[in-house]
Amino acid sequence: MEAYTGFAEVYDTFMDDTPYEEWAEFILKLLKEYGAASREGEAPDEEGLAAERRIVVDLGCGTGTLTELLAGAGWDMIGIDNSQDMLNIALAKREASGNEILYLHQDMRRLELYGTAGAMISVCDSLNYLLEEEEILQVFRLVNNYLCPGGVFLFDFNTAYKYENVIGDTTIAENREECSFIWENYYDTESCINEYDLTVFVRTKEEAGDGEGGLFRRFTETHFQRGYTLEQMGALVEQAGMELVTAIDGDTHGEVRAESERICVVARESGKACGKEHGYKNEAG
Repeated sequence: MEAYTGFAEVYDTFMDDTPYEEWAEFILKLLKEYGAASREGEAPDEEGLAAERRIVVDLGCGTGTLTELLAGAGWDMIGIDNSQDMLNIALAKREASGNEILYLHQDMRRLELYGTAGAMISVCDSLNYLLEEEEILQVFRLVNNYLCPGGVFLFDFNTAYKYENVIGDTTIAENREECSFIWENYYDTESCINEYDLTVFVRTKEEAGDGEGGLFRRFTETHFQRGYTLEQMGALVEQAGMELVTAIDGDTHGEVRAESERICVVARESGKACGKEHGYKNEAG
């Protein structure tokens, strides 16, 4: 079953305790420290690249919360997601904020842009939805292709340790006034794939006949994610032609440990020419 269809409408409700502001601050810090700058020896008349270096592409942007925060900090944002339902919510946020964000309905495995970008990000375990290393490599190669010379790719991923020791084979439930969910996890140690079956109950606007309140609509989704190791991701970064700059524990922002549940990686484009002749496809708005 396709993920993030019906769940999209309640995604922000169940993610309301996610520290997006802290994530944005952390990303902005990394962009300042590692972000693409003019290459040494680049002529002033090539500073037309400066505009592209201000572009940040958010792969797996979802409902656009983080995209909006980075746009508010002054970056020229492009948000890309494979779920039109999630993008519809992002478009509504854009209308409310007035930020000039370009949203594209694309599968990151078939990323296609008109030009290059100074940076790309992919957070909140979006890459874990890619279940084969070949798919990760395909995305990394596309990212490298569309990064400006010296551009950076900031991404995070849930580790195999997290799925096996923290999430796997657990059931999580949460009850809200307007919606509730049951999240059942099943982890396979051989494939490192975590299946989670999500059952959501959402209050409708219809009134129950007995006068005891609104009716609830029930829907289900099944999601699959794969856990990866830093060694795997590092090798794929290098195979894609990028340089692995650093890796950070995504929760503590300290050194990566064997028990790290989420890892943030900074990778850099290395040694290709800038400028593309592709077009934006499947624009969401």
